[in-house]
Amino acid sequence: MASVSTTAPNAHTRAMHNDLGREDQTLLLFAHLMEGGKEDDETVESLGKLTKLLNDDVEATKKGEKSITAVIDSDCVDTILCYLDMRQTDVVRGHAALCTSAYLKAAGEDGSKKLSAFFLDRIQRGTYDDYIVAFCVAATIFPIVPDLTSELFLSEGFLPSLGPLMRRKWKSRKVETACLEMLNAACMHSHCREAVQKYCIDWLEEIVDQDTEQVVESMYTTDPDTATQEGSVSMRRHSIHVQNLAAVVLTKLRAVQPDQAPPDLSDPSQPRIQPATTSVEDLSKKFTQMLIKDPEHSSQSSVEGLAYASIRAKVKEDLAGDPQFLKSLVKTLESAPPRSPLMYGALSIFLNLTQYRPALTEEQKRISQLKAYADAVGKLQPDPLNDNEHVSARCKRVFEAGLTPVLVTISKTSSVASLTLIISILNSLSMTPSMRGPLAQQGAVRLLIGAWTNLPEGDPKNMTVRRTAAQALARILISTNPMLVFGGSTPINTAIRPLVHILLPDQTVDTRDLLPTFESLMALTNLAAVDDDTRRTIVRVAWKDIEELLLYNNPRITTAAVELVCNIVQSPEQAEALFADTSKPQAQTRLKILVALADAEDAATRSAAGGALAALTGYESVVKAIAERERGPEIILGLCEDDNEDLRHRGVFVLLNMVACEGQAGKLAREKFLSKNAVEILKTVVTRSKRREIVELAVQSLKLMLGKE
Repeated sequence: MASVSTTAPNAHTRAMHNDLGREDQTLLLFAHLMEGGKEDDETVESLGKLTKLLNDDVEATKKGEKSITAVIDSDCVDTILCYLDMRQTDVVRGHAALCTSAYLKAAGEDGSKKLSAFFLDRIQRGTYDDYIVAFCVAATIFPIVPDLTSELFLSEGFLPSLGPLMRRKWKSRKVETACLEMLNAACMHSHCREAVQKYCIDWLEEIVDQDTEQVVESMYTTDPDTATQEGSVSMRRHSIHVQNLAAVVLTKLRAVQPDQAPPDLSDPSQPRIQPATTSVEDLSKKFTQMLIKDPEHSSQSSVEGLAYASIRAKVKEDLAGDPQFLKSLVKTLESAPPRSPLMYGALSIFLNLTQYRPALTEEQKRISQLKAYADAVGKLQPDPLNDNEHVSARCKRVFEAGLTPVLVTISKTSSVASLTLIISILNSLSMTPSMRGPLAQQGAVRLLIGAWTNLPEGDPKNMTVRRTAAQALARILISTNPMLVFGGSTPINTAIRPLVHILLPDQTVDTRDLLPTFESLMALTNLAAVDDDTRRTIVRVAWKDIEELLLYNNPRITTAAVELVCNIVQSPEQAEALFADTSKPQAQTRLKILVALADAEDAATRSAAGGALAALTGYESVVKAIAERERGPEIILGLCEDDNEDLRHRGVFVLLNMVACEGQAGKLAREKFLSKNAVEILKTVVTRSKRREIVELAVQSLKLMLGKE
């Protein structure tokens, strides 16, 4: 590397940076980084400036400028990578990781070659310091360049060499920690995970199962002079931290494997004594006790291990059935630093405990059954511990542990990834109707509205998350009194747009799921019962979609849409604008549809349509339009004759409104009903109805039609 002045980056030299070219700035920064004795903030500043230069270099080279990576030789790369050493502070390692990522992106193939040479050279040297740096670099760059790192990781002889290193009589905790952190990162890659399973599983089991007393006893038996050697006991055994890390790696290996069938001891080819293995269930119990007894020092390892172990249904049941563990995990989540791996891991456990199986269409259910029948071993059979009944019970226990207020608090500073998990957890909790009111009281409504509003709408990754947030919101609002939920900083109208969002089909899937649409309609119906301002906003934002759903080919959707209309027309302003102004063709068409729905096969649809007509027949124009329609009076009388008393009630209420109407519209209505045998029908209503209000409405209608009032 060219010789450069190595004065510290004080204010004078910072000013000089602006006068230097990109290559000279790069060399000067490397000179600063190569010096020893720097404060962390100086190192971080230099790494940050170098990262910016490397990020800008990608765009600069597109414009034909020379890349600054041409002046970055192997010594420079060595300098950056050594700042990834676990013995550096976290803030320095974090900035070094960003710088490494920027360099590999800018340098391309040449950068990959230099990185490979660094790793293989350090491994070949074989000193403890070299191992630590090499392992730390591999652990850091696995997520950045997984293909390159896995190639190095799987190079011939590397993994088999780790066994003798980890089994050395004299232990180096830093070497062991760095090695296990590398394996931990490698387990995210399927081929690397298989290789770790093949070459490392035995010594990982040994570390986890280490008996401290047995280690000490063995030492004194083989070397009586050990007692005089200071620190010899601790240097001959694996530390608790190393054991915990090994348990995490072992969990990642076990959790993704299907449960093995017990060996057939009648088979002569099977050994009579089977080697002991540590199961996922055993490991999860270890992590659970770690979190309960020593959360201050063991929370990271225990949470990471349980995040994988809790994929298993049996582990889910065990964890959810332990109230002490759940409360400890809630406290861990509450105290976790924002946007930290610990926060994400704790949320992942809660997600695993509360997640329901995806809802399947009838066609998907048939395909799933066929797959299960085709599998002779039955591996595709779903675990009964993951059925809705068990998940619902787990959700209840998680809720009772006090999770919701913590989710509300941490959501304010969470990353998008953590917020996604929070929304999914609340979505699962909202499946249980009895928990919806408490969820609203504890702030879930405000959280969900805020998440839907703040997640960028144009980002495809957020589409599913926003829909999930809106659906959880809909479920909660179906079962709660809006007057008790909204107010202050969360006005009721803020919930309308998220709900309207899921009225429309999800564009990311091939088969439309009607449940979100149905739940949205139900929630909007509840909101529309509050006041005219809310009804006005719903109509302004969603009327076009609501109107289309009135004629949807699913009776539950149609019914829900009509029930929403029924509440909307309780507002005189909306009733007149949408239906009563029959001088407009659109209003006439809507009224015809509503009358037709009062004659639908589905009783709930007829009831909802009857309720809307009960409000609308207070307008003379509506009375006239129904009376003039060919089957209008017959449909109303059909409601009066229904076996369901609620429907009869609505029918006679509408009929009374029409025959009591003044002017020509009322006269026409009375004539039409008389011509359709309404008198006899109403007499029958009087004799068969048990409810007093129905009888009174029918009697009043008879008097008006017969001119006795």
